[in-house]
Amino acid sequence: MTATRVLVLNSGSSSLKYQLLDMRDTSRLATGLVERIGERTSRLKHTALTTGETRETAGPVADHAAALKAVAEELGRDGLGLDSPELAAIGHRVVHGGSSFTAPEIVDDAVLAEIERLVPLAPLHNPANLTGIRTARSLRPDLPQVAVFDTAFHATMPESAARYAIDASIADEYRIRRYGFHGTSHAYVSRETAKLLGRAPEDVNVIVLHLGNGASASAVCGGRCVDTSMGLTPLEGLVMGTRSGDVDPAVIFHLTRVGGMSTDEIDTLLNKKSGLIGLCGDNDMREIRSRVDEGDEQARLAFDIYIHRLKKYIGAYYAVLGRVDAIAFTAGVGENAAAVREAAVAGLEGLGLAVDAGLNAARGDGARIVSPEGARVAVAVVPTDEELEIATQTYALVSASHDLT
Repeated sequence: MTATRVLVLNSGSSSLKYQLLDMRDTSRLATGLVERIGERTSRLKHTALTTGETRETAGPVADHAAALKAVAEELGRDGLGLDSPELAAIGHRVVHGGSSFTAPEIVDDAVLAEIERLVPLAPLHNPANLTGIRTARSLRPDLPQVAVFDTAFHATMPESAARYAIDASIADEYRIRRYGFHGTSHAYVSRETAKLLGRAPEDVNVIVLHLGNGASASAVCGGRCVDTSMGLTPLEGLVMGTRSGDVDPAVIFHLTRVGGMSTDEIDTLLNKKSGLIGLCGDNDMREIRSRVDEGDEQARLAFDIYIHRLKKYIGAYYAVLGRVDAIAFTAGVGENAAAVREAAVAGLEGLGLAVDAGLNAARGDGARIVSPEGARVAVAVVPTDEELEIATQTYALVSASHDLT
């Protein structure tokens, strides 16, 4: 029997998301979420896609080890347990790979140690990712565990795009450079956009706009990332749900000197109390658009600032690429907010960008083009699938290095 299944784990600080996929046809066998880990009100929601059955359980889940054991039990009830000989590997989302990891890695002690060393670059994310890996290794020490890094896709950026213009020795000492994030989404969406155009990825230049509560843009030239909007951390770049995106660094000094704010307070301000929620009190684009339609000027300004920043990055990445074949909108806002897509390209007809009002307004689940027929640049809506991308990278690596029969 050939092992063809991959379990994808995304471990957050108090949650564990998972999907089990069969890589023969990339079908999903099960999906679920454990949330509020460490609290008395923990909850596990599990769906067996083979039967369509959804089960929910509530009660204390002490830690990630207990959460993964509960997940294993639920999978076992559907005949999909962690002890199945059909399970080829477990793929783990790891947010920050620094400069060390530019591709997925089979986890060993050295890889774990390096991910741990990178914790200062992602103090909210890498520790949780490490916990998930260690827990899975303890349950199945014989099974390949693969770390797939959010930053890896952006490792192809040239130094001119990746370097900040600060003292080079200080930058090197503290590993300060632009790493980028949402890499699995940008990799997947750029490839799917090329497929939608009926062309090979290496022949296509794409601007990918991953617009969710977190948001990032990338310039992808022939399948390789050459620039991206997020930097050392996910704070840089586009206006997001609660993050400011680009801001003059001197704002921090000003708030310290004049406002008497601590660095922790400023960190919280820029990451959790800025962006759309800071501008208008809402970080849900559906609510913001509803308020705009009702004449709310605060919501209108927040929307306009969001779109203005988006347009700046579209123009910048058009210049970086020189030739653009497509712009792909993805993630929750990108896939569902027709008004955002329309506003983002409005006035950019000179660059070959436009949307067809009917196509753009129509709902759809799959990848689709929403620009007018014959447009110089295709404007596309391409649903992202980060779990499939993690599973694909995991299975490819394990297939090349292990006998799966």
